[in-house]
Amino acid sequence: MALDADRIRALHAAKLRALTRDALSLELGEVSGTDDGALAVVTGTETTVVCLAQERAERALGGALALAVRTGCDGVHVFATHHSGVLARRAACFETPPIVWQIEGAHATVAEAAARPTEPPPPRVPELVALLGAAGVEVTVEHGVITGEVEGLEVARIVAAARGGATAAGNDDDDSGDAGEASTQWQIEVGVGAHDREAFSLLHADEPTPEAIRRVAEVVRVHRSPGASPHPLNRLSAARWLRALLIRRPDLVGAGRLRASSSPLPRGGPKEPAPAVAYGLTPNGRRLVVVVCVGIDLNVVPFAADARLFLDPDAELVVALPRRDAHDVIKNMSARLRRPAQIVEVDDRWSAITGSNS
Repeated sequence: MALDADRIRALHAAKLRALTRDALSLELGEVSGTDDGALAVVTGTETTVVCLAQERAERALGGALALAVRTGCDGVHVFATHHSGVLARRAACFETPPIVWQIEGAHATVAEAAARPTEPPPPRVPELVALLGAAGVEVTVEHGVITGEVEGLEVARIVAAARGGATAAGNDDDDSGDAGEASTQWQIEVGVGAHDREAFSLLHADEPTPEAIRRVAEVVRVHRSPGASPHPLNRLSAARWLRALLIRRPDLVGAGRLRASSSPLPRGGPKEPAPAVAYGLTPNGRRLVVVVCVGIDLNVVPFAADARLFLDPDAELVVALPRRDAHDVIKNMSARLRRPAQIVEVDDRWSAITGSNS
């Protein structure tokens, strides 16, 4: 039988109490259990924030640091079963690094930072990429996946065709040296998200792909345009929509030119809110990583620091977000980085901005 929310929060709080007692020899007073874990402030000789990262663990560091900012303390301990290496890597970007613990049963040990991630190459399918471009969509490559987007919302994706199923003309040449092994076949699937792509293929299996892409793209474009009425299609992937604008208008964040780039971890589907990343140059040629966020996201600063480490550790870092989302706690968190990010506030009505700076 599934546990109710109150019971889950109580269990998270109890787990944090036990881990803090075992690892730090500290007794907790009030603990705030949440759906994702638990948080507490330990007062005594030194004020310390302790955090249990149970669910969505990769996002836990921001909440713990935000509490540390609000309470004016530097000591932060994060306990995690999953993604502890990623959390430790992000923690090391701060002037006073939080300590990340790897949970092992009822005990915890200090986690080692995960290595800087690498990105797999995309398939070599120039004819399919050209088809996406001819359909009028923005071709984006992230973590080896090629997609076609309209204002940051995915409407098509190049995927490996199922064995024995229908395939497109795209081939990824086999470099293994085994001439008898068939090369991978690739095809374009059309739709917004995995479920939509599957439904579209069932309903429109005989529709020529270029026409299918254009038709879906046009529907999305209508809803992701200035003055469009509220609609699910202009609420999905808002950060990626703002990134698409900044690529056309890099001057809005003090850049000379920008291109879409991968985030440190592969993103989820279009319904999962997540910052978007761009890479480029300032007008005077300095390398620049821009992390774009819409909505108050307490994890955006650790995420942004990790994005710089992933793309170019020596680059300047900008966090771009609408003015209403530029909360002081985010600015204060950025100031705690070894190399602070510049927080750039974009007009709250950014979706109405048109044109380019060219």
